[in-house]
Amino acid sequence: MKCKEIIELIEKEFPMEYAESWDNTGFQIGNREKDIQHIFVAMDVTDENIEEAIRRGADMIITHHPMIFSPLSSITSDTLNGRRVLKMIENGICYMSTHTNYDSCRMADLAAARLEMTECVALEEIKDGIGIGKVGKLPKVMTVRECAIFVKERFAIPTVRFFGDGDKEITTAGICPGAGKSLVKDCHAKGAEIYITGDIDHHTGIDQADDALPIIDAGHYGVEHIYIEDMYQFLVTNCPNIKVSKAEIKHPFEVV
Repeated sequence: MKCKEIIELIEKEFPMEYAESWDNTGFQIGNREKDIQHIFVAMDVTDENIEEAIRRGADMIITHHPMIFSPLSSITSDTLNGRRVLKMIENGICYMSTHTNYDSCRMADLAAARLEMTECVALEEIKDGIGIGKVGKLPKVMTVRECAIFVKERFAIPTVRFFGDGDKEITTAGICPGAGKSLVKDCHAKGAEIYITGDIDHHTGIDQADDALPIIDAGHYGVEHIYIEDMYQFLVTNCPNIKVSKAEIKHPFEVV
């Protein structure tokens, strides 16, 4: 199966028109005409993941987060991303990401389903009712603290933190896997009583707690890691003649 056919398959399932305007998702490195034998799926392009892909004999890497967000003025071994690009080219590896187009078309639904949320609507609509995040009903009334524990268990996260009154009862949640600080206002507008996301800073957390929107910070990777298994299964199902492997779920930091 040629690289361009894999790209077309993925972009048909997760159309680029559903990506955020600021995003740089899609095909970034390689020859579209290359015959692909083995795809390696990961969350990010890291040195460890590139080495693992090479060790496994992969000739294509697909990640959620794009390695290249901004234009590169040069590609040399003097910079981190330059070394990564060169490493992939030298080893005949093609590379693409599926970022906010995947977030809109799949990630939000997957995350809401993990929490058994119902009556869901897009938190930030991109097009045709599809968009980033979800707002919906939780499976039962629970306190903020109980919801934090629920999130921790459902996404198998080592630790989560929350801002707000842990004893407050809530029924409607907003969820945005990844970094969702920019959608706080959307949570208020859509009637969310709690917001589940990642990368929340101190001031946003304490201000929203005072503004009646408790926030559960599950980490950027904490919720989004569901991408790895889902993309792996998608490729296994739709590319039966290609070997597919995946990075292990490995949270990028430790709490001591």
